[in-house]
Amino acid sequence: MPLIHTPAGTWPEPGPAFLGATRYLDCDEPSVRAFAARVTAGVAGERERAVRLFYAVRDGWRYDPFAITLDPQGYVASRILASEAGYCIPKAILLAAAARAAGIPAAIGLSDVVNHLTTEKLKARMGGKTYFMHHGYAVLYLDRRWVKAAPAFNIELCERFHVRPTEFDGTADAVFQEYDAQDRRHMEYVKDHGCWSDFPYQKVVEDFRAFYPADLFDSAPAGERFEDGAPVG
Repeated sequence: MPLIHTPAGTWPEPGPAFLGATRYLDCDEPSVRAFAARVTAGVAGERERAVRLFYAVRDGWRYDPFAITLDPQGYVASRILASEAGYCIPKAILLAAAARAAGIPAAIGLSDVVNHLTTEKLKARMGGKTYFMHHGYAVLYLDRRWVKAAPAFNIELCERFHVRPTEFDGTADAVFQEYDAQDRRHMEYVKDHGCWSDFPYQKVVEDFRAFYPADLFDSAPAGERFEDGAPVG
């Protein structure tokens, strides 16, 4: 099935392209189907199932921007499911795939953001940048409308960095807040790239290579954890 891109400001028709398995959103894999079934067991409504899946992904996988990779296998939902951590794009892919496995149409959305709170180590690895290209989130079709759901920051990280956690009720967009829990500037969305029926790997990798230093994609030193760094603003 061809990759469908819907530009910013418009929404796709929630047809088969947003419910079926794809290369990266492999929702037909037994492990992904089992995960979705376990998390949504006993829940009848689509919105309630989506909320359960959001929190399972948000808090079940540690947010780790040091895990950024150019390996396409790192963006396959079933592989992400078997990991312990991931950054925004893999976590969005896992949520979207699990939603499809639960019968909820889903897409992948990408936006550029300025992250005003980071750590010195991450900032150094990014060449001094605080501009995050292609921040990823899931886009879910619920109650006949599309809503954004960004499950990136797990609750432990939010508490460590004094960031208000992203909450999701299935009725409104769940994206990063502009200010943190101490009213400092936290996240600024600056460019919306729209959404895709599958993860647009080629586009993202080409853009990453052109924008970020090459060593960003090297493996982080063993034992290095993003949340152990001191947040800087």
